[in-house]
Amino acid sequence: MSTAFNIHQAKTHFSELVERVEHGEELVIARAGRHVARLVPIEGGQVGDRIPGSRAGKMWMSDDFDEPLPPDFLSEGPK
Repeated sequence: MSTAFNIHQAKTHFSELVERVEHGEELVIARAGRHVARLVPIEGGQVGDRIPGSRAGKMWMSDDFDEPLPPDFLSEGPK
């Protein structure tokens, strides 16, 4: 059975909850008494080692990627 925490408790004690999950515990987050989310450990527990250059030849970047943006683009502002 999972232990339930309300959102305020989860926000206040997030680091502690993550530590409990790292040790294999499953936790539930509730809003107004209704279960809405579950914190569970990731299977395997670790991301694989990074290998520099392992994506070589699989990605592309335009030669002008770092050029300034055109003035008309900048003047449009957020949408």
